[in-house]
Amino acid sequence: MKKHFDSYQQATEFLFGQLAVFQRDGGAAYKPGLDTARALDSAFGNPHGSYATIHIAGTNGKGSTAHTLAAILQSAGYRTGLYTSPHLVDFRERMRIDGAMIPESEVVDFVNRYLDMDLPVRPSFFELTMTMAFEFFKRGNVDIAVIETGLGGRLDSTNIISPVVSVITNISYDHTQFLGDTLEAIASEKAGIIKPGVPVVVGEATGGVRGVFEQAAQQAGAPVVFAQDMNEIESVAGDAGGTPHYTTRTFGSFAGQLSGEWQHSNAATVLEAVKMLRSAGFDIPDDAVAKGFAHVCGLTGLAGRWMVVGKNPLTVCDTGHNTGGWQLLAPRLDAIPGIKRMVIGFVNDKDIRGVLRLMKGICDTVFYFAKASVNRALDSQELAGIACSEGIEGLAFPTVESAYRQAAADASPEDTIFIGGSTFIVADFLASLNSSCND
Repeated sequence: MKKHFDSYQQATEFLFGQLAVFQRDGGAAYKPGLDTARALDSAFGNPHGSYATIHIAGTNGKGSTAHTLAAILQSAGYRTGLYTSPHLVDFRERMRIDGAMIPESEVVDFVNRYLDMDLPVRPSFFELTMTMAFEFFKRGNVDIAVIETGLGGRLDSTNIISPVVSVITNISYDHTQFLGDTLEAIASEKAGIIKPGVPVVVGEATGGVRGVFEQAAQQAGAPVVFAQDMNEIESVAGDAGGTPHYTTRTFGSFAGQLSGEWQHSNAATVLEAVKMLRSAGFDIPDDAVAKGFAHVCGLTGLAGRWMVVGKNPLTVCDTGHNTGGWQLLAPRLDAIPGIKRMVIGFVNDKDIRGVLRLMKGICDTVFYFAKASVNRALDSQELAGIACSEGIEGLAFPTVESAYRQAAADASPEDTIFIGGSTFIVADFLASLNSSCND
């Protein structure tokens, strides 16, 4: 008799326990190539072909961009699927329809049906959960789904889709062991999502990186727009820490919920994608754009992007985890007056020294080094040693929760507590907050 699971906990334990998970295991879980993804998709009836899709790649900003586009489409009345990764607290965050996570019962049902098939392929965690999402969207009768790549683009398992619009946010150094050690090489992998005749928006690209995208688009016969060239956003009002107010050429004026200068670039990219969707026949009125920007977190469940979770002291978490992200985060933190108490940790495959050097430029900092609860997490004592060699002193803690508790105990109401350095540091922090709220 084939194995069956009766509970959501059993089903997710199978997913995390039996399958390689990049979130937990790193490179051991990376399976470049599309053969397994195509075989799985075929076994489940090619569900991705049942609805329109938007495909999003890039080094930074693709999650915010995906969520904002989904929020706009929802606000325009389209039943919208959203597939992103990794999750922060709940596995089901990865797949949503109109902001609602996949029900636990559907996760159990999918895993049991997969086991019944006894397929000859051995999928990774990402390949199987992607197929689960694609089928969930079909069963949920979505009109369109926004699909975020997991890693790279060309060989990412999501690249089996044929989107109506492709989006590439930007390129910086990340996952160089898989994607290449130059920006042009990384761009070439991301450019792999460009499909014949499918229009593509590139958020930011200069020099050789821009040339990579121009050549890939030309070879595919794909119209390409660089959002940075279009000057769609005429002005942005609001202080650095508050809600931005955009004045645009095409969509009027509206407020954005996501703050930070890096979100202005994401906003420009989103607006160019909306123009392309309109050209493709989607009815997206200006008021839907405004609603999507103003309420993206509530509409889609987006979390962890300059997420304010407390005041007096100001307490913020952010999932920025590479040098590209910290080139934007560091100046923002530096501009905040008072002491910044930094609860920081990393996974072991990042440019840790590069990020630490950017953090070193933030004035009035106290560091609390923590280890996230994933196999890839860098030991906090080892991190403290690396930081010391870069001229940064700090205390090491075995968990994110213990580091945060010490930072909170040390802080005065005028201080700022920042939690980040890794998606998984933020995930552990939010999980501990949820746990304390439920106690």
